Amino acid sequence: MGKPIIAQRRGKGSAPFRSNSFNHTGMARVLSFENALVTNIVPCRGHSAPLVQLYYDTGDEGYAIAPEGVSVGDLLDLSKDAKVQHGNFLRLADIPEGVAIFNIEQKPLDGGKFVRASGASARIISKSKEGITVQMPSRKSKIFNPNCKAMIGVVAGGGRVEKPFLKAGKKFHAMKAKSKYWPSVSASAMNAVAHPFGNKRTARKSKATPPPKNAPPGRRVGAIRARKTGRAKGKRV
Repeated sequence: MGKPIIAQRRGKGSAPFRSNSFNHTGMARVLSFENALVTNIVPCRGHSAPLVQLYYDTGDEGYAIAPEGVSVGDLLDLSKDAKVQHGNFLRLADIPEGVAIFNIEQKPLDGGKFVRASGASARIISKSKEGITVQMPSRKSKIFNPNCKAMIGVVAGGGRVEKPFLKAGKKFHAMKAKSKYWPSVSASAMNAVAHPFGNKRTARKSKATPPPKNAPPGRRVGAIRARKTGRAKGKRV
């Protein structure tokens, strides 16, 4: 008798995949579009980058992704008349091409959704009628609404990946804070009851072949099965 594989367990909200968001410092997004004073720089278990605690002109307080080079006491301009300066929050239509940006909004007024990892930045490569084309950190391009806003600069904490974990316990707690499954075990190294590829035979450690046509959902893992095989009828080779 088998059991659900890891890909199936992720959607059930089981303990290894449950995010302990009550331990996070707070939600990191821009709440207002006025001037904001940086009152503190704090770490957060749920974010790879540090956060800045902002005090807005409206009297509200909140957190946002920290730009590189920010310090306590700095004033960030989040208004519609903001200049292209480090840490300001501007519309993509008002930002020149080639300027480093981060914390890009997916929709106007959502506070920022894209490019928020430590050390990350994106750049505007072109502007057209379809929208603003932005080159993401993955080198892929994405088109945004010109009214979406983004912060000027680079996300703080860029040297994070250069520091090794050294101990398995450090890695465990870091992954648990972000509800990531760790350690990652190869399917072929599992027992037969834990995964369709699992077995104990050393001669053939994996069964990573295309699944049969009528295989159950738990078996549909590995290589993608071709719709049909053989020579196409009516065509000359």
